[in-house]
Amino acid sequence: MKKHNFSAGPCILPQEVLQKASEAIINFNNDDLSLIEISHRSKPFVAVMEKARSLALELLGLEGKGYKALFLQGGASMEFLMVAYNLLNKKAAYLNTGTWSDKAIKEAKAFGKLIEVASSKDKGYSYIPKVYSIPEDSDYFHCTSNNTVAGTQIKEFPETNVPLICDMSSDIFSRQLDFEKFDLIYAGAQKNMGPAGTTLVIIKEEILGKVERHIPSMLNYQIHIDKDSMFNTPSVFAVYVSMLTLQWLKDLGGISFIEEVNNKKAALLYNEIDRNPLFKGIVAKEDRSTMNATFVLTDDSLKEKFDKMWQEAGINGLNGHRSVGGYRASMYNALPLYSVQALVDVMQELERKN
Repeated sequence: MKKHNFSAGPCILPQEVLQKASEAIINFNNDDLSLIEISHRSKPFVAVMEKARSLALELLGLEGKGYKALFLQGGASMEFLMVAYNLLNKKAAYLNTGTWSDKAIKEAKAFGKLIEVASSKDKGYSYIPKVYSIPEDSDYFHCTSNNTVAGTQIKEFPETNVPLICDMSSDIFSRQLDFEKFDLIYAGAQKNMGPAGTTLVIIKEEILGKVERHIPSMLNYQIHIDKDSMFNTPSVFAVYVSMLTLQWLKDLGGISFIEEVNNKKAALLYNEIDRNPLFKGIVAKEDRSTMNATFVLTDDSLKEKFDKMWQEAGINGLNGHRSVGGYRASMYNALPLYSVQALVDVMQELERKN
């Protein structure tokens, strides 16, 4: 039996996606060639890329609305750089809510003036700042929707007249939002969409072409748009598995369906954290992430016992980020409800024995 995979990334993937992907590695499209042997410019793979890009826009409700979908390389960390390279002309506003937004700020500082409109760093990123203003003369406003390290999530996004840029690496396709509010969305595939190796970028094309600097070809969004994400050799396997995962999500009923499932999983675990005296959450309740639940033991002397129990129960990836400690249960789209129940059962067993 497969383990209950709470890993924060690379993420759990649907079993049927893994099966199809493994078959494609041996024999893709019954052509007696492996997916990772064929030319990335062959008709079979071009069709994969086109379908992956189309599914991304369809699921987000952005088809025919001026947006382009790209599958690029370098992870979200590359997007920290590319966003600023392509959009920051004079001044940009950033909301600092976690480790990754902090890194995005550091990268963008090389390209212009940075306004940090608010930060939760003062309390270990354990909450989402609510009251702040975005300068109207900003080239854009950047935020991170979900913070995998601390376990917080933005529930309401600000109303602003400047372009809204969002790193959605760990919660894209997990909940319904008004995606038309965003001018650029980026997300590393390995958190909730596919294997490591590709990054999805959704961009409203009209926001490009406004900076004065020269942009190197590999970092230029417009060049990647003009080349349909095929300017250089793409991450063939990662794009293919992302396409399969997006099709799996569509077949289930799309984002509206999976959001209900995700809410049930989160409620089950957070209710146990709040009920069980041996555990406590570490972030503000109103800002708790649906994707990444972080918690600690109230008695550290139980750590060895608890760790042994969840490992023996076939649970994987429960340790918190090395910079935070404690525990982190990542409940991405493909994690079944029964896996969360398995973790809750262990938590309750620990309570009974102590």
